[in-house]
Amino acid sequence: MDEVVLAADAAELLARDLRRSISTFVRAIRQQTGTVKSAQSETLDLLHRLGAMNVARLAERRCVTHQTMRLVVAQLDADKLVRQDADPADRRSRLISITPGGIDMIVRQKEARESRIEDAICRLLSRRERELLRSAIPILDRLAESAY
Repeated sequence: MDEVVLAADAAELLARDLRRSISTFVRAIRQQTGTVKSAQSETLDLLHRLGAMNVARLAERRCVTHQTMRLVVAQLDADKLVRQDADPADRRSRLISITPGGIDMIVRQKEARESRIEDAICRLLSRRERELLRSAIPILDRLAESAY
């Protein structure tokens, strides 16, 4: 019984430390590259990864209200980062999809972040630390997959 409690306590501490570490890392990289997270960037990323969807589905996926998502989409549309087309499955609805300009913006931001991370890896990590980091990626991927 005591081993189970110790294991649970250790998992709780690991979870807290991992969340803190990853959050701090992501915020630092975004700040250093000027690619700060926003409602627009999150929506573009979602459309880039999952493809076109209507406002209701976007709002559901981002856990925001329909009205909030309509405002985000309107701004993205005004900036020509998304386009709205008739939804063949529901004539009352519009399908929102990312434009080539939106894709270009997402790609440029990701490349800036990856370049900053690469620079930090090269400057700060030993060969052994790079190997440890590489071996942790499948574990982090598995944890990320379980969140969906």
